[in-house]
Amino acid sequence: MSPLSSSVPSVPSLPSPLPPPRLLPPLLVNGLDLGVEDTVAVARDNARELALCPEAALRMKDTYDLKEKLIATGQPIYGVTTGFGDSVTRQISPQKAAALQLNLIRYHLNGTGPEASDEVVRATVLIRANCLSRGNSGVGPVVVERLLDLLRHDVLPVVPERGSVGASGDLVPLCYIASVLTGSGSVRFRGEVREAAEVFAELGLEPLVPEAKDGLALINGTSFSSAFAVLAAAAAERLAGVAALCTAMASEALLGNRGHFAAFIHEAKPHPGQLAGAELIAQLLADSRLALPHSQVLDLNDPLDDAGFQHLRRSIQDRYSIRCAPHVIGVLIDTATWASRWLSVEINSSNDNPLFDVDGGTVHSGGNFYGGHVVQAMDSLKTAVANIADLLDRQVQLLVDEKFNNGLTPNLIVPAEQDSWEAGLHHGFKGMQLACSAVTAEALKGTNPASVFSRSTEAHNQDKVSMAPIAARDARTVVGLVEEVAAIHLLTACQALDLRGAELMGSRTRAAYDLIRTRAPFVDTDRRMDADIAAVVALIRSGTFDELLTS
Repeated sequence: MSPLSSSVPSVPSLPSPLPPPRLLPPLLVNGLDLGVEDTVAVARDNARELALCPEAALRMKDTYDLKEKLIATGQPIYGVTTGFGDSVTRQISPQKAAALQLNLIRYHLNGTGPEASDEVVRATVLIRANCLSRGNSGVGPVVVERLLDLLRHDVLPVVPERGSVGASGDLVPLCYIASVLTGSGSVRFRGEVREAAEVFAELGLEPLVPEAKDGLALINGTSFSSAFAVLAAAAAERLAGVAALCTAMASEALLGNRGHFAAFIHEAKPHPGQLAGAELIAQLLADSRLALPHSQVLDLNDPLDDAGFQHLRRSIQDRYSIRCAPHVIGVLIDTATWASRWLSVEINSSNDNPLFDVDGGTVHSGGNFYGGHVVQAMDSLKTAVANIADLLDRQVQLLVDEKFNNGLTPNLIVPAEQDSWEAGLHHGFKGMQLACSAVTAEALKGTNPASVFSRSTEAHNQDKVSMAPIAARDARTVVGLVEEVAAIHLLTACQALDLRGAELMGSRTRAAYDLIRTRAPFVDTDRRMDADIAAVVALIRSGTFDELLTS
């Protein structure tokens, strides 16, 4: 066992600035192949040039023309020449169709709760534009162009988060976007909340004048739910790698057995995520002088020879939260993988009603606005993510408890001489473990499945609803909480490794340690650590660890 070190480590210099981002070609919106990664990138920095694909514009024009032809026949078309939902039995004349769309937008402007973040709003606008560009909704290209204008100028509608059950689309939140397109409502623009009409005039943008079906097409889909879901899934995938890093660092600090991550074990139970998680942890520990291969762990113990019993100097098997980490992380990897696959289908679909069939020359009423796949993906994802919090919280407990941390100090305090003034005054990471447990509990509480709490709404027309936006918002909230747990874990592990001997770490875990130490110094005496947590959360969310984990 390496001796404990009470010296305060030096803080490495800040890394050199990153190179400028590579220039990317315009992102063509066509309703067919919008990537989850592209959506996340636009949501986060909105630096990509956007354009409506010419072929998509032609498809939209064809269905627009079919819609106009069908309206002229005088037949009732749901939401175009009839009322909405239970009011489908009330037909109106074609002359009233445009006014009906404006009223649809107005009567849904009743959202509550916090305002959706800029990331969520950008993702929502992009996804809605993409879904409409698939060309089955009966709206003209101008509708998509106006949506893309919001992104081109970063004019972001103010959208309350609450009010949708994810049935006939995310009606309430999407109405706030539709309202802004018509020149009404509030937007965030260049750091200020302003009236949409004022900003449009300043930028020379023309408000959308809704035609028949335009309002319904803008709001009758899963785009708000999908925006939360896409962002949650992307962050969850990142957390899987961070959890592997946390596990590797905890294994080192606890003088673990890296043989637990040997390929043979996991190839015998070959879930893809488990294999990937074990491989990553093994790679991170490959040259560690703290977490040793099984053979070296055995060598540290005396031969039994003729003795009938002995107490091993070093345990040959670690506790579940270390040994079974690939199995927990693997569930998240596999869940995020299929969730992202489902979301890719969702954001490239016509989630709208009714849909216009150019080849058949007709219109179809159905339920593509239903968010069933989104809610199932998010109910599953938030459970898998919350299990990561539970895993990491258990590892933190092992690190701070002198009964389990294999010779480290209680609560990772700096050793003090018995007769020193500092003796007995400090409690180190005791409060950090308490906070970690509290945040973990909150994450676990958020895993209640939303999909099974369907509500019958709207005069029992929407009598089975998906609850997708609630599940997706919950998932993103749980992900945020688990990022905080991971940050506390990384700080705890760094403290433990300072005491154990950071110079003995593997090269890749040491690189992560060095990065964290540029933001949060060693804790030599009791002090506040909320800023340290926030700094490491920012590192996690920025993707700064990604290159280290994928190299």
